[in-house]
Amino acid sequence: MNWTDWITFLQWFFLLYFIGVNSGYILLNLLSLRALRTYMEARSLDDMPAYSGYEPPVSIIIPAYNEEATIVATVRTLLDLDYPEFEVVVVNDGSQDNTFAILQREFSLVFFPEAYWQRIKGKGVRAIYRSATSPNLRVIEKENGGKADALNAGINASRYPLFCAVDADSILQRDGLRRAVQPFLENPITVASGGAVRIANDCGLKDGFITSIALPKSWLALMQIVESQRTFLFGAMGWSALNAVLIVSGAFGLFRKETVIEAGGYLTGTSGEDMELILRLHYMLRVKGRPYHITFVPDPIFWSMAPETSRALKAKRLGWQRRLAESLSLNMPLLFNRKGATVSWLAFPFVTIFEWLGPMFEVMGYIFMISGFALGLISWQVFAVFLLVAIGFGMLLSGIALLLEELSFHIYHKPTQLVKLLIAVLLENFGYRQRVSLWRFIGLMRWLFNRTHEPKETVEIPAVEA
Repeated sequence: MNWTDWITFLQWFFLLYFIGVNSGYILLNLLSLRALRTYMEARSLDDMPAYSGYEPPVSIIIPAYNEEATIVATVRTLLDLDYPEFEVVVVNDGSQDNTFAILQREFSLVFFPEAYWQRIKGKGVRAIYRSATSPNLRVIEKENGGKADALNAGINASRYPLFCAVDADSILQRDGLRRAVQPFLENPITVASGGAVRIANDCGLKDGFITSIALPKSWLALMQIVESQRTFLFGAMGWSALNAVLIVSGAFGLFRKETVIEAGGYLTGTSGEDMELILRLHYMLRVKGRPYHITFVPDPIFWSMAPETSRALKAKRLGWQRRLAESLSLNMPLLFNRKGATVSWLAFPFVTIFEWLGPMFEVMGYIFMISGFALGLISWQVFAVFLLVAIGFGMLLSGIALLLEELSFHIYHKPTQLVKLLIAVLLENFGYRQRVSLWRFIGLMRWLFNRTHEPKETVEIPAVEA
């Protein structure tokens, strides 16, 4: 091919790519409509008694490393959750600050000589303590091994059939655990459930719980609300309807303990242990031919503070892209696996093309189209179509997500809040989205050419049957 043929080919390639990524998310959002309607009908029964009497007990595991500033508030909040029976297991992962001393003072910890069954291998556990004032609180003292290793230690020490992995700085809804458990009651083959991450910036907070909901004053945080609605909230609901959820946030996830132990627990030595575990669960259960479901709960179960500076947001997006790349690359046997169904043939390829490799295509597409138009190599008609697809479709997608939010949960009630969100829907596609794509592209390149944090350990994956 000559250079004009290459220019024509690249024009079509990038146009089709941007059409594909935006159309894919629009289809996922539309697919979530039916599941959302069913969910909201069930949710309307919340005025009935809070408990059915069948809720399984849950072990809440908090991995903690140098969390002296927030750990007490987090533990007190979790102990005050609205749920009939649960325990809180704090795993102090060899903290170098006063995390353990503060916990010991605030909760009257005493040494408890209980048996520790190490079903998942990991760093040594030094001691287990129980609170004299809160009987359902235990603290595990162990050698430093990282977040995944701390979670595995918590799983080993947990007493209940379900465990909930929670970050030390998460803000949970008082009834969040009850809502996350609901899929396990409705469908006995459920092995994991995750919830929507809501942004807590400038919301009212008292005793560790959200008391009033407000939009962030920071426009950067506001853009992240729109971004989350567009790419995660209702997209995950669409994948859940297909039993193809690939991501359960590490900040809050509920799991069936025996299934996770069977899969080998969390993989140590990687930064994306949460997503990697979900992919490995899919692979193990698909290969073994066992019915299961991994679901997504769209209710506002937990809240998190969004970065309000470009530097902090960049670091977060760089880390996210690396975790995504690690998780997908470690589970490539799942791609186009003959037993993988929608996970292997739809979700995994979609995330690979549009999330893992997507930043590269997006950045290169903008560079090629803008420079080609400036040099007169691309006509203004083609360039206009590209902008319509890349920016116009993006606005449409964000607008659909906002509409779904208002038709369902209607978190932001004030007209001024909706106006502000609509403005963010428009502005997000002019600079913010492109900047995030650039940061994710840098994260992808760093993972590709500077893979200094490869997993030190591996978890055995069941062999594919012939």
